[in-house]
Amino acid sequence: MNLADMLTYADIGQLTAIAGRYQCECKRNSKHDLIQSILITLGSREFMESHIKGSSPGELRFLNTLLFDERSQFSLEDLLAAARQASFDTAPGKSGDYRELVSRFKNGGWLFNGASQQNRYLFQVPLDLKNRFRERMGEHLKERIVQSPEPAMYRGEGDLLSGDLLLFLRYVKENEPELNQEGALYKRNQQGVMNALQIAEPLLGKGGWRFGYGRACEHYPPRFALLYDYARHRRWISEEGYRLQLTAAGSHFLEEGKLEKLMQLFSFWLRLYKGAIPNLPSLVYWISLSADKWVTTASLAEGIGWLIKPFYYDDAVSILEQRVLRMMLHLGMLRLGEDAGGSVVMMTPWGCEAAVPKHLLR
Repeated sequence: MNLADMLTYADIGQLTAIAGRYQCECKRNSKHDLIQSILITLGSREFMESHIKGSSPGELRFLNTLLFDERSQFSLEDLLAAARQASFDTAPGKSGDYRELVSRFKNGGWLFNGASQQNRYLFQVPLDLKNRFRERMGEHLKERIVQSPEPAMYRGEGDLLSGDLLLFLRYVKENEPELNQEGALYKRNQQGVMNALQIAEPLLGKGGWRFGYGRACEHYPPRFALLYDYARHRRWISEEGYRLQLTAAGSHFLEEGKLEKLMQLFSFWLRLYKGAIPNLPSLVYWISLSADKWVTTASLAEGIGWLIKPFYYDDAVSILEQRVLRMMLHLGMLRLGEDAGGSVVMMTPWGCEAAVPKHLLR
């Protein structure tokens, strides 16, 4: 429902609170006057601009979480969890702080209870406010993005990831490589896989922390770890008796010789990384909006870095550059180049198309 519909169902107490919040001039005892004045105030372009500029990063991250959540209704517990996720404070916040944030957005006309008996304890965000917030937020983020001329040389991987998935399965079929006590390929076999792939990566060195980005990230470099986890997810490979083997389903897929759709790999990547980067779908969307032309990576970090919560030893910049942009390159979603000022990126047509979550197109 849109704002006008939700205001109609709202009780006069919430309407009065919203009108008071924005200092609407109207008769406070007339529901009709309250609704009309709120619609005029919240419907103006100036409202959304001033709201975004006047909100704290935590408040904008809270709205961002609700915008990219596929659910249309939220329980109070859902909203408190979203508020907690939006808080990047090192000290754990008090539940009262999160409740106050939810209450503030309810009194600000962003959250409304359902109108029926079945959903009266659930909350909704007006659809038109969501859409206008998304449009203005995109403009707000792009204000800090620096465009760049097309670099003399740049890298794009197209559908090479899908091709390398087949090459990895073929290597497993032909070699049935051994696994060590930790369940990982020995270094010689890892190097054998890299020699077989179209895009090779340096093998991991000793030391360092590796967790949060899928099970295979502990043993393998990021691109190959994604392929390995995906093949295991599809049950195309099995780890039996310290040996990696192709399953019957894997053999069938390999014999067909069809490239797996990049959208399948992209969707799996979003699920695989969501533990470490909960708002990854929104980051991909904002990157696609900001990098429709060549832009500097440094300005992307400045423009959207505040949306990224550090994950253990990964800070916001390293998450953006290594965990997000680098993987989007591998997924064929963007191109990466270098100029005198550093690295530059630009989305591919397929990347721009895939970056828009389906629920935003409804």
